[in-house]
Amino acid sequence: MSHSSKVVICGAGIAGVAAAYSLAVEHGLDHVVLVDEGNPLSLTSDKSTEAYRNWWPGPDWAMTAFMNRSLDLIEGIARATGNRINLNRRGYVFATADASKIPFLETMAKAAEANGGGPARFHDTAQSAYTPSSERDFDSTLTGADVITDASLIRRQFPYLAPETVAVVHARRAGWLSAQQLGMVMLEAARARGVQVMRGRVVGIDTAGGRVRAVHVEQQDEHQTLPATHVVLAGGPMQAEMARMIGVDLPIRAERHYKVSFSDTLGALPRNAPMLIWLDEQHLPWSDEEHAALAEDEEAQWLLGTFPEGVHGRPDGASATLILFNHHGDAVDPIFPLPEPAHYAEIALRGMSTMVPALKAYNGKTPRPYIDGGYYMRTQENRPLIGPVAVEGAYISCAFSGFGVMASCAGGELIARHITGAALPAYAPAFLLSRYQDVAYSALLDRWGDGGQL
Repeated sequence: MSHSSKVVICGAGIAGVAAAYSLAVEHGLDHVVLVDEGNPLSLTSDKSTEAYRNWWPGPDWAMTAFMNRSLDLIEGIARATGNRINLNRRGYVFATADASKIPFLETMAKAAEANGGGPARFHDTAQSAYTPSSERDFDSTLTGADVITDASLIRRQFPYLAPETVAVVHARRAGWLSAQQLGMVMLEAARARGVQVMRGRVVGIDTAGGRVRAVHVEQQDEHQTLPATHVVLAGGPMQAEMARMIGVDLPIRAERHYKVSFSDTLGALPRNAPMLIWLDEQHLPWSDEEHAALAEDEEAQWLLGTFPEGVHGRPDGASATLILFNHHGDAVDPIFPLPEPAHYAEIALRGMSTMVPALKAYNGKTPRPYIDGGYYMRTQENRPLIGPVAVEGAYISCAFSGFGVMASCAGGELIARHITGAALPAYAPAFLLSRYQDVAYSALLDRWGDGGQL
């Protein structure tokens, strides 16, 4: 790239900030502008669960390699800043009360190992050498996953789980961090290297002659034109609309996802617990009186139905608990503010109490729950879109679904390498928009299976 190159990044969520950071700090570009209608890191990036993992399903190694690279970069930031980002490596614990799922979990652990996620370890006796995770350490060399099927070992290590739990998988290169601090570390470093942050709404992109020329921005009722040789579309929920400005239709959809947080005054979830995920469908635990009342109410009878697997939660700080339960994953059009779903706090808390019975003490009386959320923008197979598109000088960094924070550093690095012409990692082709033009890839999608979404 020449020194006269001008990069405009449309979107100052964590994907856009990470791209600016990599371009300016790691590649030394002088003319980078971040444009966003709101404050940086404020639309969905600050609504994150803030968790990360390198435990990823197939059908190949690409997502695991991508996440491993991103976690290498995140850990580097943690070390360089005295862990300002509050990174831990407590892990993800997947649990089930269904013994028929044990072979599947063992197969998943072996597949994760084959894809580069670390060794699979199996514990089927009480004496098995299982190592608990540290509460705060993020530099552990322990990777891979531990599959525990001995009931007494599960009880000893995870006494707060439902007594009917028959198997757990503890994925080790996983945990959580402060997403806001991660974003701010990158944003501050980018600004120190000259990146400009502009408050305004992108209303058009000039692509005369088949290449990027400029970005049109409305700023306080004034129109401004930013000359650009390269543009990165990192619009998060607004990505599809933004891509249409350059004549590109993206194969992405929006799903609403919420989380609830509340003060766990009873200490139902231990403060040193890992991220917890329940792998079984369930019926929410209602009392006999509640069940009878719901059965008589036609508008509320759906609360007695079967809810999907996947409720998950974790401790947050000294006393809060976070819970997420995506029981309504239909595609929607993004609108803001998000409409609050009916009974979400009650559903999420009761669903999580199936896994952690001590939480049942709050059933019907959740203490001042706070609900927020955002949109998961995702592709069919739940892999991101990172790289150039047909318009010369135009790039996309999007479709990060529920893994935007954990993928941000590798995503920013990858888009910067595409723009600067630096060497690309082996996983780069897996995230190109052009992958959908490959006949073999399209055939693979038909039997893709689990896309790794929580």
